[in-house]
Amino acid sequence: MAQPAADPASCLTGAAAGPSAGLSSAADALAAVRAGLDWLAATDATDLTGAERADVLRALAAAEAVQLAATARVLSAFDAAEDYAADGQGGPRAWLAWQARMTRPAAGAAMAWARRLGVHRQVAAALAAGSISVSYARRICDWVDELPAGVRESAEGILVAAAADGMDLGGLAALFEEIRARTAGPDTDGDDGFDERALVLDTYYRGNGSLRGDLTPAAGAAVRAVLDCLNGRTGPDDLRSKAQRDHDALEEACRLLLAARCLPGREGQPVQIQLQMTLSQLLGQPEADPALAAGIAAAGVPAPPGADCDASIVPIVTGSIDTGVLARLAAARYSGAAGPAGPGEAAPAGDLTLARARRAAAGLIIADAVRLLSGPGGLAARLRSQLGGPAASISLPLDIGAAIDTIPVHIRRAVTRRDHHCRFPGCDQPPVRCHVHHLRPRADGGATTVTNCLLLCSFHHLIVVHQWGWTLLLNPDGTTTATSPDGRRVLHSHAPPTAA
Repeated sequence: MAQPAADPASCLTGAAAGPSAGLSSAADALAAVRAGLDWLAATDATDLTGAERADVLRALAAAEAVQLAATARVLSAFDAAEDYAADGQGGPRAWLAWQARMTRPAAGAAMAWARRLGVHRQVAAALAAGSISVSYARRICDWVDELPAGVRESAEGILVAAAADGMDLGGLAALFEEIRARTAGPDTDGDDGFDERALVLDTYYRGNGSLRGDLTPAAGAAVRAVLDCLNGRTGPDDLRSKAQRDHDALEEACRLLLAARCLPGREGQPVQIQLQMTLSQLLGQPEADPALAAGIAAAGVPAPPGADCDASIVPIVTGSIDTGVLARLAAARYSGAAGPAGPGEAAPAGDLTLARARRAAAGLIIADAVRLLSGPGGLAARLRSQLGGPAASISLPLDIGAAIDTIPVHIRRAVTRRDHHCRFPGCDQPPVRCHVHHLRPRADGGATTVTNCLLLCSFHHLIVVHQWGWTLLLNPDGTTTATSPDGRRVLHSHAPPTAA
């Protein structure tokens, strides 16, 4: 078998002609890399000499290090520019899982390396030069992270230089232990802080809370892992700060936990809309109390985008007691004016029968009762005024209806069993992370049927569809097609058909 024109190890490392010789674009570089790897993959390794095989293995290990450095650099820029949003994805991990066919753990590991090498720049440079292996780089980063912040950079330089000079892992470990012994602060009390672990949640005005605590290393690592999994930006319009995204990630984690443990019958969906209205609003009258009107959502006000596609709706009627009307009703009852006849009482004078008298009196009482419960100076308002502060604005619940599912249980279960995960192309979030979405909105006459519904995760449902305006189509063969608002991007959950 013919041998290559150049040593394959030299081709991979660029030792023969330099790493960028003859290359003018990313496409040229990728073509050169692929050509070299294709040659090695197709070559019968038994035709190589033992020295050549050893050279290839060393060069491939070095190429793996360079590849990691290049991937981390490109992935960092890809993340910072939010290029994934062009494909309707909420973050680089989801995009990698779809476009690079990575498992989610692998995609998460790629993102972790991109963040890690952004901090450990000397390790990144050594990888780019192919002078240390990926496994040595990982161990050096782990060690350096254990050191005090003020000495990490110098310690990293020492360890990287030693690894590049050929020191084995045992020697590097001994060198690290020496560095740690010389840089560690004195342990004055021998306490590892376990006994001081604490978490305190204080609630205050209108249910807001303040969370503070001292976490053990294990607890801190667990919380950090959960937040990092859920705090990604959702697209170019997501201007939340890091702290705000961490807050929202913690809320989402708690919601998922509650959903998994408390609401299994809803396939993990705890979404609920509390539709609050006053008696005055039910009668079409302006609310008598402006402060109350400002604090209560009017009947029929739409829920947040997409939420009404998949939620339980609980109607709540509120009002207040008007003691003046109550006193007038009592006086009228005891004076016999317009009051219904009780047992042993004669019907009112005139041509009204007893039944008509009772109906008329009932109508008057109902009208007065509405005013009694909705009056601005009622009993509830007086009691609240004695409390002061925000409690004074709490309204009195008069009726709370039963929860009504917008998606019947049998439809939800059928859609879940059919879809198995989010149906937006490239997304595989499980049903516990998904809502049931109407392909044709209910406001446009869309029916709540299996054929008009599919699963979408909260990001693709609330952000991509209801905020960004993407539309989805459920094809007859069960695949889905997503189209951007301008029609320029069309994504398929399936591979494009083969040309005839």
